[in-house]
Amino acid sequence: MTASERPARPAPVDMHTHPFLTGVFAPQREEVDVADLSVAGEIPDDLAGSYLRNGPNPRFDPIGSYVYPLDGDAMVHLIRVEDGRVSYSNRFVRTPMVVAEEAAGHAIWSGITDGYTPPASEVGDELAGTMRDLPDINIVRHGGRLLAMAEADRPYEISPADLATVAKTDCDGAMLVGSTAHPKIDPATGEMVLFNYALEAPYLTWAVVGPDGHTTRKPTPVDGLDAPIMVHDMALTSRFIVLFVCPLVFDIAAMLRGGSLLAWQPDRGTRIALIPRNGDPVRWVDTDPFWVWHVANAFDNPDGTVTVDYVEWTYPGGFADQPRPASSELVRAVVDPDAGIGKTVVSDAVVDMEFPRVDDRLLTRDHRRIASVARAAGDTGQRESLWFHDLAAGTETVWTPGVAVGEPIFIPGAGHDYWGTIGTDPADLRSRFYLLDADAPADGPIATVDLPIRVPAGLHGAWLPAEP
Repeated sequence: MTASERPARPAPVDMHTHPFLTGVFAPQREEVDVADLSVAGEIPDDLAGSYLRNGPNPRFDPIGSYVYPLDGDAMVHLIRVEDGRVSYSNRFVRTPMVVAEEAAGHAIWSGITDGYTPPASEVGDELAGTMRDLPDINIVRHGGRLLAMAEADRPYEISPADLATVAKTDCDGAMLVGSTAHPKIDPATGEMVLFNYALEAPYLTWAVVGPDGHTTRKPTPVDGLDAPIMVHDMALTSRFIVLFVCPLVFDIAAMLRGGSLLAWQPDRGTRIALIPRNGDPVRWVDTDPFWVWHVANAFDNPDGTVTVDYVEWTYPGGFADQPRPASSELVRAVVDPDAGIGKTVVSDAVVDMEFPRVDDRLLTRDHRRIASVARAAGDTGQRESLWFHDLAAGTETVWTPGVAVGEPIFIPGAGHDYWGTIGTDPADLRSRFYLLDADAPADGPIATVDLPIRVPAGLHGAWLPAEP
């Protein structure tokens, strides 16, 4: 290809008008380490560990396009709690793309939907023609590794001490073909179970990493798919991996013609895969079309069925042209591999619900409480309310701090339990970490920590108890 035939470098994205590059989503370019943060209230004595949060955060102003949350370099934020004191650190995950752009002083790789890749004359033979690595979705600790998780790619290992980037990893071969951002760790066995989708057959695989970090099942194809389909999250029971295979299909030909990379094809319906963890054949359950971003939890029932709690959307907003806005509700489904699916709406009174979380120690088992982020009456342009759903009592309560809040994380202490989240005030763009009593979260925070810099609205996190 001659210089005249090579695709031109895309134009910069307008940073001033893009909804996910301004306000609470605006990129944070500063990296800091600050100890002894100001705390309103009191950090409980029984709490020791670290809250980590990952999210898209372009190192330099993007070029071509920026599709949230598919684009953006990873920035990991760490809030460490010890002896009643709190510190904060943040770092970019320094992929080869970030390192090359830092050397150049500007963005080189375009948005994921552009199809532009840099030439060897700009980035060298090793990086020429590559797409940007995007380990910007989630953060997971398992088997001695702290992992910044990507979407359908291998993660990056980072140092828990200082958040320094170690290397891209395949986790002893379990992630040779990649992993989605939401593997699940079985508290009973210590295994990390994962899945991955791909643009070419086999379109879906699953694998297992043992508690010691060594692979116990290499990527194993899942039979029954005839097209590349996006599946963002999974649920895990003692017997099954549970995947909602909704009809959001990758269409590379349409993207190359200037269209969308993902096509909503509701005529396909939604299919639920029950993948036996013992290696038996997958069981498929077909139902009407709906979309799932995130699952709260799942567990086996004595009669052989599976209960799954998740947020169900009418369709994936932003990826489908529909006459009505997408809507969501918290749903409890009982999946019978022989008789289909029965659904009960747990909560449909709230708007724009997402990020359902439970106590991770209860993954694969029945649970009582789910927390989520959604809008309440009076919320403005962002989700400003945390909702707490008591499934046993059939009640829900809400805490509305008046700021844009992120995903809630369950935080177990030595003697008591808590919920934590990061919020940013859209008015002054100051970020804070909020700690709530798990028994009375709607009463508001028992401790509010002023963070030294703004934390962009992001995606997923985890509480890592202090290791002995």
